[in-house]
Amino acid sequence: MADFLKSRASEQEETHWLSVSDLMAGLMVVFLFIAIALMRDALEESRRAEYQRDRIKEVAVAYQETQVDIYNALVSEFSADLQKWDAEIDKDTLTFTFNSPEVLFAQGKQELKDEYRELLADFFPRYMDVLDQYRDSINEVRIEGHTSSRWNNTTTPTEAYFLNMQLSQGRTRSVLEYVYSLAEVTPYQGWIKSHIAAVGFSSSKPVLDEYNNEDFGKSRRVTFRVISNADIRIKQILEIDG
Repeated sequence: MADFLKSRASEQEETHWLSVSDLMAGLMVVFLFIAIALMRDALEESRRAEYQRDRIKEVAVAYQETQVDIYNALVSEFSADLQKWDAEIDKDTLTFTFNSPEVLFAQGKQELKDEYRELLADFFPRYMDVLDQYRDSINEVRIEGHTSSRWNNTTTPTEAYFLNMQLSQGRTRSVLEYVYSLAEVTPYQGWIKSHIAAVGFSSSKPVLDEYNNEDFGKSRRVTFRVISNADIRIKQILEIDG
């Protein structure tokens, strides 16, 4: 009887350890599947991130190529006029700058001088003809007005800043209103409404000389700046792939 009970107990103990062993084996299989699933997700995420980076790189390369193309087209069109207009084109920002304040506006005034009207009547229709070739790559064109930090001796720097803000905004609005009314740009008026903005910066972006002092004459300027849609396309890629 004792031998029977001992045998019975031994069988129960073996059965117990066998069930624990089966449980551990089952858990290991579960953990293995979880690990495989996590590795697969990580691999897919890595592939998705790599694909996203490749697409963004393509946009960046296309953006750079378009920048160069627009710049070259502007230079080709206006190279003969830059010196007589005292104008320049920045390759990196696609900013077309008119530097002679005495030609643009009377001091402290928003109304365009006759000389500036003649200049814009020549410049702007040709400018639009160039940009029309790249309209699918352009998000916005900004007419930007800049002033010096000066106003008069009786105003504080803060008062001068806001007076110049009003002046720079009024000037860019005058420019936009005038170029919009030119008969030669009538076919572009719809595009102008949706893509060209008039922005006044007051004295927030002064031009500095070699000694880091403000060049008051060069600070008073009007620029036309092309902004591409590359950042919007990159944002769309991130939203779609995210």
